[in-house]
Amino acid sequence: MNDWTRSIRPYYDGWQGYNARLIEAIRRLSFEQLQLRAAPDQWPIWATAAHMAGVRVYWLCGVFKEPGAETTPFPDPTNGLGWEDDEDRPRGAAELIGALETTWTLVAGCLERWTPEMLSAAFTREIGGETQIHTRQSVIMRLISHDAYHSGEISQTLGVNGLHQIDLWRPTEA
Repeated sequence: MNDWTRSIRPYYDGWQGYNARLIEAIRRLSFEQLQLRAAPDQWPIWATAAHMAGVRVYWLCGVFKEPGAETTPFPDPTNGLGWEDDEDRPRGAAELIGALETTWTLVAGCLERWTPEMLSAAFTREIGGETQIHTRQSVIMRLISHDAYHSGEISQTLGVNGLHQIDLWRPTEA
């Protein structure tokens, strides 16, 4: 078997489409539309999208020590602060798209390099004084569901404001 056939990338191919559809939705939004919230106590669209990008770097580079954090807007993934933590500095579509694209590059690199045998490797992280153990497989599933969950939040916010929602599952054009 060559390295490509050992890669786990083919098993997670659809995830790249989720990212592309999210970027497509963000690209259509004005700066004002990126400020929309589903409710007063919820993040604005821009903060939710920024959080999605930052979490990828946290897990892949911060926890798993994968290279590349410096190629993203989040070079220090374990500092505990993300763009969403500073609502006084809202981000525009270009910044968000850049963050989603550069962090997707990290994801794609891991999917290309990792093999099925690597999925069960255990990594630890300290959070709130507690040691937690995570595998690559558990975090891949966490990141996929995290992207889908927050894309749904953004989609709902768009919908309640009369804007075009994100359809993550629409067929890919040939």
